Amino acid sequence: MHLFFEYLPLIIFFILTKFADFYWATGSLIVTTAIQLGYYRFKKEKIPTRHWIIFALVLVFGGLTIYLQNDAFIKWKVTIINLFFAIALIVSNHIFNKNIIKQFLAESLTLPDNVWSKLNLAWAVFFASIAALNLYVAYNFDLETWVDFKVFGLTGLMFVFSIITILFVHKYMPDESEDITNAIEDSVEITSNVVSKPQHNKDNDKI
Repeated sequence: MHLFFEYLPLIIFFILTKFADFYWATGSLIVTTAIQLGYYRFKKEKIPTRHWIIFALVLVFGGLTIYLQNDAFIKWKVTIINLFFAIALIVSNHIFNKNIIKQFLAESLTLPDNVWSKLNLAWAVFFASIAALNLYVAYNFDLETWVDFKVFGLTGLMFVFSIITILFVHKYMPDESEDITNAIEDSVEITSNVVSKPQHNKDNDKI
């Protein structure tokens, strides 16, 4: 349910792009992202840092997209978010000595420090690659193809890389059945959680 709520703005964006208009879809992205913030306020919970960052980017780039009638701005948002995630992982680990991936998955996994470092670097490279791939698709294919890539392609790539991550750390899991399930569920949410600790005592500071 939490994962569905995280992706709700993207789902509505896709539906309106297909059945209405791209600019209406962009407007819905701004509104639904704001609703996410209101939801946390309504529940009297701390709003995760990632939601403030994403809302700010959506508001700025989505607003420019609508005002200037230029879809390039909203396309760049995806690249900027993923670059932010990549930079946050690298800077946090090498400058502040805080491994964000370890903080994110420590409750599900117990790994040697060198393995945590490899995972942190791998996810940083992944986010940077996604940032570059998004620009390639945005400027070499039509708008409809980019929307499909944004909704399905990026989600699919993230899920596949999450599975690869789990397979990589599989031998370190003491209880395979439970830990694999928990780790996959956590990793699937990593794109939206990497710049702050997850919910349930993980917001105390993550594309």
